[in-house]
This record gives sequence, C-alpha cells and structure tokens, in this order.
Amino acid sequence: MTKRKPGSLSPSRRFWSPTEIEQLRSEYPSRQTAELAALFNCSIPRVYAKAAELGLHKSEAFMESDRSGRVQRGQQHPNMKATQFRPGHQPWSKGTKGVVGTHPNSRATQFKRGSMSGAAQRKYQPIGSERISKDRYLERKVTDDHPVPARRWVGVHRLVWEAANGPIPPGHVVCFLPGRRSADAARITLDALELVSRAELAHRNHPRNRDPELAKLVQLKGAITRQVNRIAREAKEEQS
Repeated sequence: MTKRKPGSLSPSRRFWSPTEIEQLRSEYPSRQTAELAALFNCSIPRVYAKAAELGLHKSEAFMESDRSGRVQRGQQHPNMKATQFRPGHQPWSKGTKGVVGTHPNSRATQFKRGSMSGAAQRKYQPIGSERISKDRYLERKVTDDHPVPARRWVGVHRLVWEAANGPIPPGHVVCFLPGRRSADAARITLDALELVSRAELAHRNHPRNRDPELAKLVQLKGAITRQVNRIAREAKEEQS
C-alpha cells in the first residue's frame, strides 16, 4: 500500500476494520490527531470524522499538556519553548521609535503632502479651468481646497455677478434673463443676468407658468380624475 502524507487528501471513503476502530478508541484521547493519521495512513480530517462518529474526545490530561498545542502558561514542549519570549528579552526595534520609513531610500518613494498620483493626477485640472455642468451651465474652477465648505467649481454667471455686486444675498440666486442664457464665456455679461429670490425662481419654473397649454391639460386631467372617482364611489355605494 502506498503511504500517504498525514493531512493530505484521502480517498472518498475509508473502511475502518474492527481492530483499527478499537485502536482508535484506545489512543485517540491521549495522542495527537496527526500521529493517528500517520498511523492509520489517512488524512487528519478523516480521523476527526471517525472520532466524532464514535463519540470520542481528547482527555482532560491531554488537553492540559504541552502536546495539545493549546496556548498555555508555562509550556515546556521544546517546539513551543523555542519561540517564547524570555524575561529580559530586548526587541530588535528598541530605541528606534519613529525610524520606520525615514531611510532615504524609503523617503524617495513616499507620497508628499498634497501630491497626487494615478487617475487623480491624470484627471487634475488647474484653477481657472472651465467645464460644462450636467445642467449645461459654464463653470470655472476657483480652488483646489476640499469641496466642503468650499466649492471648487462655480458657475461663470455667478462669478460675473459677484465681481460687480459682491456676495449673493441669502435666499437669492443669479439667473439669466429670458433668451440670454449661454455657455460661452464671452456672452456671459452682467447685462444678461439678474438676481431673483428662490421663491420667484420657483414660480417662474412652475409648469403652469412656463407652458400655459400644459397648465390647461393638467387642469383638465384633474377634472376628469375627480369625475371618475365620483362615479366609482357612487357605484360602490349603490352596491352596498
């Protein structure tokens, strides 16, 4: 029979002879499972499985011994003592606080404060760059600071108005005059802009005010819906 290394995969099934079962019952409580796997020429999981099937457990004496492999105080097994710290042991890093990463070869490849790399460096746009926002407004980059509370990108129409009038008052917005909206910086001038309150802007953007025909259709739909609901309600009351 070919010998198998303990812990390796075993065949899909293993048949235990009555003699092997009795030997397993006798030795499992006091021997390491790896030793038993080598003795029976099978894998360690196979020994565990058979022991569980037979209801076998390691003895208390074995579990308290060094051979169990459990971490305990005062371990005396040579394999465990070899890696234990001794009283008075001096770690290799004693007295070297703060030196990690300070070697010139390490510092040469470290990221500098504020530096960028990879995709961030490829996508970086300097202050003064312009772009078109998702709402089709021309925006200009005004800072590299963190977005909160600063805004890195600001609408050019807002910058033009603030340059002439100062900060925008709370509750107000700068918008284009009708027919003057543009994404061309040369056409975004002060005479094309106006300051309105947010309430006024909401009133202007209401569908009823932007499209009178649409407003009529919305009113008609509401009237039809009310009539349908009334008819359905009366029919339900008659049935009851």
